Amino acid sequence: MCGIVGLYLKNPALESQLGKLFEPMLEAMTDRGPDSAGFAIYGDEVGDSWVKLTLQATTEGYEFKALIAALEGKLGASLDWFQNASAVVLKVKAEESVVRAVLGELAPSVRIMSAGKSIEILKGMGLPKEISERFGLGSMKGSHIIGHTRMATESAVTMEGSHPFSTGADLCLVHNGSLSNHFRLRQELRREGINFDTDNDTEVAAGYLAWRLQQGDSLKTALDSSLEALDGFFTFAVGTRNGFAVIRDPIACKPAILAETDDYVAMASEYQALSSLPGIEKAKVWEPVPATMYIWERESA
Repeated sequence: MCGIVGLYLKNPALESQLGKLFEPMLEAMTDRGPDSAGFAIYGDEVGDSWVKLTLQATTEGYEFKALIAALEGKLGASLDWFQNASAVVLKVKAEESVVRAVLGELAPSVRIMSAGKSIEILKGMGLPKEISERFGLGSMKGSHIIGHTRMATESAVTMEGSHPFSTGADLCLVHNGSLSNHFRLRQELRREGINFDTDNDTEVAAGYLAWRLQQGDSLKTALDSSLEALDGFFTFAVGTRNGFAVIRDPIACKPAILAETDDYVAMASEYQALSSLPGIEKAKVWEPVPATMYIWERESA
């Protein structure tokens, strides 16, 4: 079943409250996804020639401090990091491809959840409330965020299989639904140089968008092409460095609701997840039209 939530702040004065506003939205989707949850938050950007990566260990009690020391020695580059529960947000003055190669050599059991200038992805197994508390969601700041609560019906419950998925710089995707052609498409995208860490169909959708963006498509064009390339039923919420987007397949059997005020745009699988937002009683509220893109973006950084 699964639940999707997203919040894009049009009013910068609210950015210090992003996590506080979003936390009850994520937890409201517990009935739709009680086994795992996650979110991608955008903010705290790094400068030119720097990259920010989110790392999560697949084993309990992983010693990140030793990894960071070894990484500094290998890279010989400026490095900043902080640990948040089972995750580390790493900021490095180096090329992303170089950092990935060194991490693959030093720590093959550590997953790179996201990479870019702004994005941080934090996710894991457990109730949405447990995930919120584990990572301190309520105190987080940023410009926008998307999240997902999962009810695994076709695969095992794992940290890696929970959403969001990221397959490109500052790009992430959450999905409610199922794709029927993900196996074939995964093979085709691998030949194009897109890498996958799981068998989840949502990661294939994220990989498809990343590939289209690499070919020079705009987000709008990439999403438009996904309506033909991806077979199945889906509601997608997509995060980028500059904003977020929502799209449903032409049949649109998966629920979705949007709300907009002068201060924010919010999206959820059910209205109850929007009911805690300030000014929601005066918001424009509507159900997104099938096969129609809704995109909100600030000017490119």
